[in-house]
Amino acid sequence: MKISYNWLKEFIDVDKTPQELSTILTGTGLEVESLEKVQPVPGGLEGLVVGYVKECIQHPNADRLRVTKVDAGTGEDLQIVCGAHNVAAGQKVVVATVGTTVYPTVGEPFKINKSKIRGEVSEGMICAEDEIGLGTDHAGIMELDADATIGMLAKDYFKLTDDYLYEIGLTPNRADAASHLGTARDIAAFLKIAVQKRDVSAFKVDNTSRTIKVVVENEAASPRYSGVTISGVEVKESPKWLKERLAVIGIRSINNIVDATNYVLHDLGQPLHAFDADAITGDTVIVKNCAEGTIFKTLDDVDRKLSADDLMICNADEPMCIAGVFGGAASGVKATTKNIFLESAYFNAVSVRKTAKRHGLKTDASFRFERGTDPNMTVVALKRAALLIQEVAGGLISSEISDHYPNPVAPFEIEISYHTIDRLIGKAIPHSDIKAIITALDIAIVGETGEGLSLKVPPYRVDITRDVDIVEEILRIYGYNNIEIPTQIRASLNNSTRPEKDDVQNMLSNLLTANGFNEIMSNSLTKSAYSSNLDTAVKILNPLSSDLDVMRQTLLYSGLEAVTYNQNRRNADLKLYEFGKVYATEEDKYVETQRFAIFLTGSGQAEQWNQKASPVSFYNLKAIVDGIIARLNIKDAVIEDATCKKLAYGLQYKLNNKQLVKFGAVAADALKKTDVDKEVFYADFNFDMILKLARKNKIVFEDVSKFPAVRRDLSMLIDQAVTFAQLKQIAQKTERKLLQEVSVFDVYQGDKLPAGKKSYALSFVLQDNEKTLTDKAIESVMQKIIYNFGKEVGAEIRK
Repeated sequence: MKISYNWLKEFIDVDKTPQELSTILTGTGLEVESLEKVQPVPGGLEGLVVGYVKECIQHPNADRLRVTKVDAGTGEDLQIVCGAHNVAAGQKVVVATVGTTVYPTVGEPFKINKSKIRGEVSEGMICAEDEIGLGTDHAGIMELDADATIGMLAKDYFKLTDDYLYEIGLTPNRADAASHLGTARDIAAFLKIAVQKRDVSAFKVDNTSRTIKVVVENEAASPRYSGVTISGVEVKESPKWLKERLAVIGIRSINNIVDATNYVLHDLGQPLHAFDADAITGDTVIVKNCAEGTIFKTLDDVDRKLSADDLMICNADEPMCIAGVFGGAASGVKATTKNIFLESAYFNAVSVRKTAKRHGLKTDASFRFERGTDPNMTVVALKRAALLIQEVAGGLISSEISDHYPNPVAPFEIEISYHTIDRLIGKAIPHSDIKAIITALDIAIVGETGEGLSLKVPPYRVDITRDVDIVEEILRIYGYNNIEIPTQIRASLNNSTRPEKDDVQNMLSNLLTANGFNEIMSNSLTKSAYSSNLDTAVKILNPLSSDLDVMRQTLLYSGLEAVTYNQNRRNADLKLYEFGKVYATEEDKYVETQRFAIFLTGSGQAEQWNQKASPVSFYNLKAIVDGIIARLNIKDAVIEDATCKKLAYGLQYKLNNKQLVKFGAVAADALKKTDVDKEVFYADFNFDMILKLARKNKIVFEDVSKFPAVRRDLSMLIDQAVTFAQLKQIAQKTERKLLQEVSVFDVYQGDKLPAGKKSYALSFVLQDNEKTLTDKAIESVMQKIIYNFGKEVGAEIRK
């Protein structure tokens, strides 16, 4: 949200500098993200002064140039060569002195230097209006009034005032602060001064010749609707002061009517809309819902299909405006408009939010309505806007104010005790200070006892509904920095499970970083299009956009988005990892799970003079996964084929029938959703399970065995369906003490074998830590393994 310093000072009488106000705003919870100086014209006319042309003669070496003597108030006359046809002695002019940087209306800024022009010294420049950014006229130099003071700064002569722009990171709950009035309220409460409210006492009805009837059919969606007619307006360019005021906060001037409504929106926080009164058929405004599928053309010339839940502002024949969101093309103010109907309403926040989201529209009006506006501001804002329109566009107030407000919104009633305030803040604040802060925040104290207060909170403070909200308000105005750090810290010590989550995470991070990986951190909010099962997704009730409407159910897509971002910037060789939570609902309960993901894509090795670039493969990923499992000292994991829609192919490791990790090549459908055009390999670890396993690991010191290890090989014929993992499991179950390692070193499948068969060659490493193995002991172990292979998977040992 953008706030103007000069505009703020119209509401509060302070002598604080912009930087001091910035500190106050941040301290009260309206965090100032940036503060910058804003000048009404580029350069702010710095270095330009009023000068007097004392002498003007023809240049001796050029027909179109003149040599002038100019008094610029410096004590010495300046000789300036000028090419303007209208320069003459006796004129008051704008002079750019040597060293000044000039900012023309068109073109790049340039610096004025002392120079020679056709042999004559020139010590400055006499300026035309387009040369200093004040306009587009280049017919000649600017001639100032005769009473202009010599040496006066040009910015003072033209009454240019520098402003400062605050960029405030407004939190969603502070809808009350979404205006200059709202921001001024917080500053006034902090400084214990009054807010100077807008004076609308000059508003008067001139006649009732153009009364437009208002009918509200859906009072739940439109609790209050106010309007008035202004006749005989002239739609034209806004005056300079209004355009400059809006330009400071980044609002483009459209015309005087629209600019006036935008001004009041940012002034008081109340959205308004101006209709062409002549487009309101039947002289009736009807606030209602239209039939499902009704086609409505909005101001941006887009035909939109309405929902039956969309609240619309209609005339007797057709809809004119999406209430609180966007105007219509047919009923808006045009250059030919002479009569307007001005709307100021209080719409239901939920209704506006759903409509804005449904149509993908985000406007300044919907931003405020969907967070909650002040129901008691509609008439005040209407009068303020009407007076401003009369000032900039003329016209007469040609109807009474129509104000449909059948059920006034009641203030929030809250009881709070002093004990609660002191307990939550951690400091006993004097009761007089508490009451002064509450009153300064426009909260009424309707009852008081020795124990606490009874309060009524104005409806525009939609964020204050509980006693803890009152405590927060007191604390932010009292000042967080005024709460002393206690000299005594009370704490209870308890044992935490080891290793801690951060230790395990750091250990894995160090392992991967040492192997060339980069860590990424992604937003937990993502788009519902990525969800494989929306029924179990955690949906956001008030999403910032359709791309951030659910909590992520997997780390896959956030990683793929990072891959896309890098590939689009010619960084295609990526090794990434991420720790994060995924979210789901199970039996009406929210479930959070810690996950750990790895991504590989592009080349595993960069091209060198002695080697070509080689793309990463599934086995590169498997090596990383196996390395992590080995580093965590996880044993007895069972390997299986991964059956997952997100993977084209892959494997999974299970322990006690629970999935520890799945990994493989990302499926084409997932790549397409994120516009990734290269193969990506992905591993997804259950980090919660990793932590449990790591905490069960006991580190035991063991001497390196003094006795030699023995290797034996077996070649066997097995069914195609039998996997190495099954064979390894059988071997380890057969001999737990002596068998140290099982690996496969040859696989053969071909027409020389019986149908449905394949040949495996396995190696077995045996070792006894207490003695040297004898041939008899080795043979006994191998015979048991051969027997169990034949019994459980039908293996035939090849001699």
